[in-house]
Amino acid sequence: MVVRPERSPLQVLITDRAWADVRIEREILAEIGAEVIEPPASDEASLIAAAASVDAIATCWAPVTAAVIAAAPHLRAIARFGIGLDNIAVEAATARGIPVTRVPDYCVDEVSDHALALVLTFARKTAFYDRLAKRGRYELAAGPPLRRLSRQTLGLVGLGRIARALVPKARALGMQVIAHTPSGDACGTGCEMVGFEDLLARSDFVSLHAPLCDSTRRLVDDHALSRMKPTAVLINTSRGGLVDTEALWRAIEAGRLAGAALDVFDPEPPDLDHPLYRDERVLVTPHAAFLSEESLVELRTRTARSLVEVLCGRRPEHVANPQVYQSK
Repeated sequence: MVVRPERSPLQVLITDRAWADVRIEREILAEIGAEVIEPPASDEASLIAAAASVDAIATCWAPVTAAVIAAAPHLRAIARFGIGLDNIAVEAATARGIPVTRVPDYCVDEVSDHALALVLTFARKTAFYDRLAKRGRYELAAGPPLRRLSRQTLGLVGLGRIARALVPKARALGMQVIAHTPSGDACGTGCEMVGFEDLLARSDFVSLHAPLCDSTRRLVDDHALSRMKPTAVLINTSRGGLVDTEALWRAIEAGRLAGAALDVFDPEPPDLDHPLYRDERVLVTPHAAFLSEESLVELRTRTARSLVEVLCGRRPEHVANPQVYQSK
């Protein structure tokens, strides 16, 4: 039996979305008499204006800042449509006793598949050959030489759920997989754990899977890129802020790096007129690694359900700031 919250009608603000409508969210939240509202835009000023009457906020990529939280006196829950929390002022929410939820395991298959697809695209030059053929050039030997994938090394920066799912997929192709984490914990993968600079120096493909925080922002800078092989490729399906975009362009432009495959950017969306994104040695996908019909339904359903749980006085799954429940 669904226990309806005392305050009704409830309002849930969906700040932004990467899908066509909010049908799933409306249907789930209607079970407790909550209505969904959407702002005219997702900038801070628009969210502050929309927050005054809301009981919960669900956000995809829009920043839920401390100012947005302060503008919502009735706010009882914040939910992220996704894994990372770098766009939410979690400390401000915690200070108000507001739980922040996320869905850390909904797209593990999709993102690990996408990262592997980017490896294979470079390893076999499929996108390069396609672009060439469409311009009327049918040249087998064009572009950089190909090397047998089973003789190459994949270096994983971070070993969360997605990176751990990528390990057996890469090994199935014969790749050696090494990894770096601050803790040095292999998390049961059997990966050789190495220092960050050692990983950069040894890897033919460096795939980023670290969270974005103060210690990892612009982790891949001029110095890090200088440690990589000139034949190596950087892959980022995690967070755009992990990479110094200008440093990456300098390395690509100078031929000190063979290429990069980017699904995430800083800022996002990126300025596609930047020469980095127009270079043929750089693959760009529009933050699509998480995407499948199944992952979207799971993400939207679980996010909406987490808000129902909080608004009904129950503890939801995957609370990012569990300390808000310690005094309750």
